[in-house]
Amino acid sequence: MENFYINHIAVFVCAVMSLVIGAFWWSPLLFAKPWQAENGLTDEQLAKANPIKNFGLSFLIAWILSYNLAFFLGAPGTTWQWGIAAGLLAAIWVVGMFIIIALFEQRSFKYIAINCGFIVVYFAVIGLILGIWR
Repeated sequence: MENFYINHIAVFVCAVMSLVIGAFWWSPLLFAKPWQAENGLTDEQLAKANPIKNFGLSFLIAWILSYNLAFFLGAPGTTWQWGIAAGLLAAIWVVGMFIIIALFEQRSFKYIAINCGFIVVYFAVIGLILGIWR
């Protein structure tokens, strides 16, 4: 454990990437309208959301998730390849639980695919960042 290392700046950047990737993922360029339709949310309902609460808590949770993955990637032999692999392996846990919950909520395949796609992309990206930026 003496060579165990976590780059705290990289972890912070990974948390920021949650917001960056999310802004692109749920933008009109990609999945904003299909996601909105699958959730039955109107533009008015979305406008009433509390951005400080939503983005603040999202960032905090992403920071915790990023630290968690960083602990798995803190060994000296960590590479970008292992970072991506570890990110994707972590995504399997999250996607699996998300699908289980969504099935019981009787959500559509489209809803599940949009959200799980984000999860997979996000964890692969933060795994890459943590693998490279050790």
